Amino acid sequence: MRVLFVCTGNICRSPLAERLFAARLERLGVDAVVSSAGTRALVGSAMTPEALDVLVAAGVEPRPHSARSLTPDLVRQSDLVLTATRAHRAEVASLVPAASRRAFTLREFARLAEFVLLNGTGSAASAEHPAAMLQHLLQAVPAQRGLAVPPAAPEDDDILDPYGRAPDVYAAAGELIERAIDAILSPLAMPIVRGDRVGT
Repeated sequence: MRVLFVCTGNICRSPLAERLFAARLERLGVDAVVSSAGTRALVGSAMTPEALDVLVAAGVEPRPHSARSLTPDLVRQSDLVLTATRAHRAEVASLVPAASRRAFTLREFARLAEFVLLNGTGSAASAEHPAAMLQHLLQAVPAQRGLAVPPAAPEDDDILDPYGRAPDVYAAAGELIERAIDAILSPLAMPIVRGDRVGT
């Protein structure tokens, strides 16, 4: 399974989401390739210190990062593309129109995944390994576009850009990213709970 996160510079939101998502999948025992790219990447740059601080505060170990540009090949190779904003999602679709079915903003995918689970669409995989349940979500979520309740405002599916702003803005963006990832992955932990909440 290949998951690609996309933002603008690939030094704040997308590498933060990449690392948080990958760490959660590792704890769940899900084998996946999680990466990130930017629509106007500051190629070769590391994550900003403020983004690293958010990552550490979330209890996730930073890893070396080098920003890279979004390319059609990266999109084609991905099973799921999760973007910071609707504008990034549109850029993904403009690069590879066929990818529009598997491209979502991170918050949009989380909202639709919750709808799938609340309506029992995910129950068929509920007794399976988290990897199987995640694969089920990848198949089920696209069909919920137009069926799930939309956000109160379209921008509610976006994650604000903290670049060049105060640490509290980074913290706010990080919280939105963490909440969305939690909404997607926390239900996957339930099938492997053994006494303690392993994988949560």
